[in-house]
Amino acid sequence: MSLPPPVTGPLPPAHFAGDPVRTARGLLGATLVHVTPGGGRMAGRVVETEAYDCPRDPACTAGRFHAARTADMAVSPGQWLFWTAHGHPLLQVACRPAGVPASVLIRAIEPLEGVALMLDHRPVTRERDLTNGPAKLVYALGLDPARVAGTPVDSAALHLLPPPCPLPDAEVAVTARIGIREGRTLPWRFFVRSSPWGSPAVPSMDLLPGSE
Repeated sequence: MSLPPPVTGPLPPAHFAGDPVRTARGLLGATLVHVTPGGGRMAGRVVETEAYDCPRDPACTAGRFHAARTADMAVSPGQWLFWTAHGHPLLQVACRPAGVPASVLIRAIEPLEGVALMLDHRPVTRERDLTNGPAKLVYALGLDPARVAGTPVDSAALHLLPPPCPLPDAEVAVTARIGIREGRTLPWRFFVRSSPWGSPAVPSMDLLPGSE
């Protein structure tokens, strides 16, 4: 049986129609590209992701997401979505068939292109702090949730280029997710071990009770 040809352009929406845990792992090393309405281009290598899969995820079923937010996730796979945490927008991609709330959260990227423009959007003292968190990368890329939400993941304005090659397991760390109470032991956060651009947050299962 012949293998399907490798994806050379942006990852298509169909790529995100399956298990968000597997998809989150596979996105490490992909390149997130944002082209602004004025033609500015910024890009970064994805170095940290998290999966959310509400049909089997206590973080959803126990009230981590209120009903309206969960409904926002239950759209066709391969659409850009945002949820808000502590008043900040976080970028995610819908997974699974329409009607099933599931997604991949992009938690951190390594800036590759357009760093000066990112710094205009989000001035920082240490460049390492520019995009090493899910809200940080949204602000650094100048993403407008009202413009982006609901657009396909392979749109010209915001898309993901596939990794040049899959990262071997030895280069990937797997932990619990960040900032949740229920489902805190699920190993659904993935990051590139060698990257200094990963978020500094502590996995939920490693926090002391009451310290979230």
